[in-house]
Amino acid sequence: MSGSPWRARLKALLHALWQWPLALLILFEEWGWEPLQRLLAWVGAWPGFRQLEAWVRRLPPYGALALFALPTLALLPIKLLALWAVSRGHALLGLAVILAAKLGGTAVVARLFTLTQPALMRLAWFARLHGRWVPWKEALLARVRASAPWRLARALRARLRRGPRP
Repeated sequence: MSGSPWRARLKALLHALWQWPLALLILFEEWGWEPLQRLLAWVGAWPGFRQLEAWVRRLPPYGALALFALPTLALLPIKLLALWAVSRGHALLGLAVILAAKLGGTAVVARLFTLTQPALMRLAWFARLHGRWVPWKEALLARVRASAPWRLARALRARLRRGPRP
């Protein structure tokens, strides 16, 4: 079986090619999840939003699921419009719109998950998928954080924070 080592290498390469972008996306989500969720929690404490958040907390499981999926569906046309802008030569505008949509979407999804998690976890299939997702995500992030490029970037960042030495 002379083709077997090549097949294994190709499989490893393809695995790395999809895992690194996914890991970077997950890292971006992790970076923004808590601070953005706290920001929206602060907004949620405002008088008109308190009632809205209370209503969201009372949703039944499938109502919570529909509401939780809504930001993803709502942002899709905005992201497509941003891609259209990029295709028309407005790369910076398109990138700015995609980044704004990603930040806004992460903030809303983080807050909605916090509000709807108890209802979502009453769905057996959702709880099972969530139970598999969290350890898989943590293992992926641990591999990224243990990688040489990540450690190098962290060291460079620490050096930049310390500033020039006299």
